[in-house]
This record gives sequence, C-alpha cells and structure tokens, in this order.
Amino acid sequence: MDKTNLSVVLHSKGDLRLEHRPIPEPGPNEVLLQMHSVGICGSDVHYWQNGRIGDFVVKKPMVLGHEASGRVVKVGSDVTHLKPGDRVAVEPGVPREMDEFFKSGRYNLSPTIFFCATPPDDGNLCRYYKHSANFCYKLPDNVTFEEGALIEPLSVGIHACSRAGVALGSTVLVCGAGPIGLVCLLAAKAMGASQVVITDLSLERLSMAKELGADFPLEVKREDTAEQLAKKVEGLLGDQPHVTIECTGVQSSVQTAIYATRPGGVVVLVGMGAEMTTVPLLNAAVREVDIRGVFRYCNTWPMAISMLASKKVNVAPLVTHRFPLEQAVQAFETTRQGLGVKVMLKCDENDQNP
Repeated sequence: MDKTNLSVVLHSKGDLRLEHRPIPEPGPNEVLLQMHSVGICGSDVHYWQNGRIGDFVVKKPMVLGHEASGRVVKVGSDVTHLKPGDRVAVEPGVPREMDEFFKSGRYNLSPTIFFCATPPDDGNLCRYYKHSANFCYKLPDNVTFEEGALIEPLSVGIHACSRAGVALGSTVLVCGAGPIGLVCLLAAKAMGASQVVITDLSLERLSMAKELGADFPLEVKREDTAEQLAKKVEGLLGDQPHVTIECTGVQSSVQTAIYATRPGGVVVLVGMGAEMTTVPLLNAAVREVDIRGVFRYCNTWPMAISMLASKKVNVAPLVTHRFPLEQAVQAFETTRQGLGVKVMLKCDENDQNP
C-alpha cells in the first residue's frame, strides 16, 4: 500500500490544492477503501467557487468528493459483510444518531448526519478513505466502478421520482437536462413513465437526453414565458404531465413546472435556486398541485444497484471526461466551464479503467 494519501483539499473559496494526508485507520464498524472513481458534482464546484452553499460554510480545509466507488483494503474488527478486495459503491450520507428521522427511515433529514464534502465533513476525493461499512454497498461483477460512482447522482433521480409518485404510465416533465435532469429522466423511465418531456436551453444537452431515452426534448428560448412553455409541454404530450421534476432552481423554470402540471399532479423541487422565489402558488393551490421538496436521498443504493446490474438503466454515457487524480484542478475547471456532462476522477494509479 502507498505510504501517502494524495487528496483534493479545498482550503477556502478559490483555493483548491492537492496534498498528501495520512492514510486513515478504520474503526470497528468502518472499512478502509482504496478509491477508484469519483465524480465531480456541481456542489463540489460551488464550494470551490463560493466557499459555501447556504448555511454550509467552509471554515477549515475540507477534502472534496462524494460520488464514489472503490475497493476494500482493510475492514474494522466488527465488520462481517465485507472483506478486502470487495468492490463497493459509497453512500456519502451516514446518520450520526438514532433520532426520529433515522427511526422513520428518512435518515437524510437528520440534522446531525455526516455527509461527505459538506462542511465540516471530509469527502473521498483521495487515494484512501475510511467510511461506515453499513453505507458501503458491494457491486456485482457486471457493474463497473464508474457506474458505482454514478449511483450517487442516480439516487437523486430515484428519490425524486419516488417523492413524485412516478409509476407505470406516468407522464413526466423534467426541467433541466444537466447531470441531475438526465438521471431523473433515466429513473423516471425505469420506474414506468410512459412519456418524458425534458427542457433545456442547450441543444447539446437535449441531444444527450434524446440518446438516453427522452421522448420529447424541448428547447427553451429565453423569450418564452412560463405559461407559453407550459402550453408547449401540453402540446407535445397531448395533455398536462402527471409529474414535473424541476432540476434547475431557476425562478422561471419553477413557475413553468407549476403551470405545466395537471390538476391533482405533483411538482418535485430538486434544483436549488434563490432562497426567496416568486411562484404562482394560488395556481397550484386551486388545482391541488402538490409541491414537494427533495433533499438528497435515502434507501436508494440497493435499488440503484439492481437497476444497473439488470441493465434496466445505462448511466455509462453520462461520463464524458476522465482525469487522473493528479490532474484534479484541470478536472474541476472542466466542470466549472460546463463542458460535457460528468467528469470522473480516477484515483487508483494502477487501474484507470472505467
């Protein structure tokens, strides 16, 4: 094993460094992982560029990264379900206490949860990382490390579709065709949606959405009003969608989501925008359109692994760029510029394969 642990560390706003840290020792219920593939998320870039997301502020150096997979190299004394050599996907959110949210199965809402690369908790963009063994999931042989890392964003899509009640025959509007919009599309289709409309300003992103199974990619023009866009959606589907999954956080898009959804339908808010947003609340109220929030995910890894292993879902095309860990700063710059869809960092010097 290496003597050092190369890590991607954010010191403060704009100050991203590669540095060597000690290799951690796993506790009784933890495993030490040799990281393999770690995706860069918009939130990682946001912390780098702004030093904070809402109330989460970077006050001390923090290792970035939370979309990850790796290989077990050491297990804690009480771990029985994993052994060295196992390939695993990492669920980054680990509850710290058995509170009411944990007990009710909604541990993602626990205020004290540990979460990779959310201040002050370190992430896993490094060579070696220790994690709770209960939140490391064994990957089947036919699921690659990169697919394992993509379970994290895919989980956002699965959780959003679950919150929305997507089922066989649902019609769905997805607002935004970035990485999260695309995984919402994949999850909606896998969970039975019959037709999906997806909107974006970028034709490049919409063509990727088309490849991934979108029935109606819809280009948003800046001059479109929210109501006009809602009408276009209805025109494509022949009716208003049962469900709208809003992935941009942009005020005009949230407005479109509400106007577009059929009476009695559900709008799920995944994208994070301004703290105060002006929306047609009365329109939603009198049509009994439910507006539901989404915070990360819970209980999604087993389902996501089954989806990938059965080949019901193909996330592989989402990875458009790969960089070795040593080139992390270039990788972050690529993501910041909005190039491609998902940038993947390869953390194992001796295995740079997907």
